[in-house]
Amino acid sequence: MSRLHLDRPWLSLDLGCDMPVLSWAVNRPGQVRARRILWREVRNADLPVDLDVEAWLDRDLAARQAKDAVCFLTSCDIGTYREARATAGAVTARAVATVGLSNAERVGSRLPPSAHGWGTINIAVVLDTGLTDAARLEALSIATQARTVAIAETGLRLATGIATGTGTDCIAIAAPEGPTRYAGLHTETGEAVGRAVLDAVRQGAQAWTRPTKEGQHG
Repeated sequence: MSRLHLDRPWLSLDLGCDMPVLSWAVNRPGQVRARRILWREVRNADLPVDLDVEAWLDRDLAARQAKDAVCFLTSCDIGTYREARATAGAVTARAVATVGLSNAERVGSRLPPSAHGWGTINIAVVLDTGLTDAARLEALSIATQARTVAIAETGLRLATGIATGTGTDCIAIAAPEGPTRYAGLHTETGEAVGRAVLDAVRQGAQAWTRPTKEGQHG
């Protein structure tokens, strides 16, 4: 059973045991074995232009005794995280997402770097079914597709068109090793991953586009 804990400026998702995690996170990208997925909230002042971000984060993780964790960075308020669960047949997926759109982009184009922060979309997905390496890759593609749909649904219009994500989005898929070979849209795994991510990111995007007392843009 995965447990979520908010301890500003950190959000920690304990997976319950070591398992394969596939991501392009700042800390421990690629496919690694990990027990925790972390979010580290930052402010613009924390990341001056000449800063070696990876070295800075490495020191911060070392101080927390968490260098073994997969870790995201975001400037959005991590207290506004959203989570959703979805079950399809025998498969349950849990998605935890922090959503900021201050550096939104439309796929296939680029805007000048945002002066308003690095609010990004960071998503962790935990599955209770065992996957092969290929299925884990396919599940990651489904999560990416769901993220894109959720952001496009907001109708956030940029100079380049409707936003489809941000310039610094990151997704991590955590699932045990197992025999499941496919995780596409026709499968229980693909359906569960897609619906969980769509629901979590949609909630976060709606909160960002209609800010309340709960949080601020990031």
